[in-house]
Amino acid sequence: MIRTQHGPLPLGDGLVRFRLWAPAQDRVGLELDGHDHAMVAHDDGWHTLDIAAAPLARYRFVLGDGLRVPDPASRFQPEDVHGPSQLRDPGTWRWRNEWAGRPWGDAVIYELHVGTFSEAGTFLGAIEHLDALAALGITAVQIMPVSDFSGARNWGYDGVLPYAPDSAYGTPDDLKALVDAAHARGLMIFLDVVYNHFGPDGNYLSAYAPQFFTDRHKSPWGDGINVDGEDSGPVRAYILDNVRMWIEEFRFDGLRFDAVHAIKDDSRPHILTEIARVARGCVDRPVHLILENEHNDAHKLERRDGRPITFTAQWNDDVHHVLHVVTTGESAGYYHDYTDRPALLGRAIAEGFAYQGETMPYSGLQRGEPSAYLPPEAFIAFIQNHDQIGNRAFGDRIAALIPREPLRAITAITLLLPQIPMLFMGEEWGCRQPFAFFCDFEGDLADAVRDGRRAEFKKFPEFQDPKQRERIPDPLAESTFLAFRLDRAKADPATLQHYTDLLRVRARCIRPLIDHITHGGTTTALATNAWQVRWQADTPAGRRVLTVQFNLSPSRVTARPTGGRVIWTEGDTLPDLGPWAVRWSVETP
Repeated sequence: MIRTQHGPLPLGDGLVRFRLWAPAQDRVGLELDGHDHAMVAHDDGWHTLDIAAAPLARYRFVLGDGLRVPDPASRFQPEDVHGPSQLRDPGTWRWRNEWAGRPWGDAVIYELHVGTFSEAGTFLGAIEHLDALAALGITAVQIMPVSDFSGARNWGYDGVLPYAPDSAYGTPDDLKALVDAAHARGLMIFLDVVYNHFGPDGNYLSAYAPQFFTDRHKSPWGDGINVDGEDSGPVRAYILDNVRMWIEEFRFDGLRFDAVHAIKDDSRPHILTEIARVARGCVDRPVHLILENEHNDAHKLERRDGRPITFTAQWNDDVHHVLHVVTTGESAGYYHDYTDRPALLGRAIAEGFAYQGETMPYSGLQRGEPSAYLPPEAFIAFIQNHDQIGNRAFGDRIAALIPREPLRAITAITLLLPQIPMLFMGEEWGCRQPFAFFCDFEGDLADAVRDGRRAEFKKFPEFQDPKQRERIPDPLAESTFLAFRLDRAKADPATLQHYTDLLRVRARCIRPLIDHITHGGTTTALATNAWQVRWQADTPAGRRVLTVQFNLSPSRVTARPTGGRVIWTEGDTLPDLGPWAVRWSVETP
């Protein structure tokens, strides 16, 4: 069982050491199953008490002013974020499957939200659909954050108790059952975690440990988390122990780190470097660490002897943006930076990042670092994810925005690209249900979120009219949430077959090359929005060259086949590339 600095510590024979780092409190009490007990205060800000406790006892801490707060390292909150914490013994779960992990090159990722993925909206409900994912060709499930949040529904990025899986989805053992079931089917499973901020409701840290935060660093959510200043030791331990818990105790195959550009740390080693060391050092199996990073820092993805030094891969928003702009014609907001710049399309497909240090016109900021020296597997490519759908006022999916031919073309590009592909739940069968932001706050906070969501789109021309803004779904309404729950009765069999066939070709033809493609590809412009990209793979059987030729335009483009074995075509490719056509081939020089 993992031993953490924070949270209850079983001492044996029913005795438990309760602990709270509360440097702003002279005295702290423990409420245990309805009875109050005085805790011992220590000079380092910790308060402890060794006391007998029943296995599922409920408890919380009592501050000097009488405020009763949950354990910030609570393992379970059966009465939500404002209620008492519940003791959970991690050692009682019995794993049914031995699991040695899978190499990163195998990854075909499927992002899902637990509450809307199944009819039940729970960890156990998700298990019912794992067989279908395995049959499709998915090899890795990535679930959006599950740390305890306020209310019954949330995207997950408003979590306030990072150690506690939210009770709306089930118990910690239910989450372990999901992990176990994924492994039984040969699926890796990743968890999205948030270490850049706490949610707005249910975070009591400032009441007893204001040192958790610092005004030296700012984030979009306010004061930054203090991982580099005075009294930052317990804060860093709080994060690192949480990482260790998910990997060691819950047996996740890896973590996806939300918005790491918002984690400010002027100390050395950087907290992200320590996170990577801890995550990989706590188990003897492959652990894969995924970044979301607006800064596109290529150096965070570097390899040594073919292995990631710190992070395995990054969500490649640039691939999404170039494909979205060329197929939809949209140019508002951040899409402006990718409009009328066809060279960015070829660069993102071939080298990972489209912007590699240049200034973006819309934001006026420099973005990215040179990335062509990195292997393609350092990037995760997708045509949609929760952010890119949810950032839209109505949560429109790409299938509802563009015709069938362009959609099939960009699907054929991303699923066979030597970058790691990722799907968003329902994409594989042509889901058109929206997925906009939703939450379950109350009172003034609910009003602020509702008004803020609509004000967010006020600057867009189509929402200048207040009546149009009123049409934006209410993120607080339960009906909004229920409308996003997947309805598999609407699945399109042809789309599902298209994805299945592509992923079979990927497994057969692309996967054997991935480990041997050590850097970005070379590009040839065929026409506006039409490119040829070639990657060299030096395999044990000899050199292979993977080539894609694609035409993302409504006009025919001259593009003779390069030779070798054609492994996939989309649209009219004989002999030139018709509108929205794609041709993949592998040749042996």
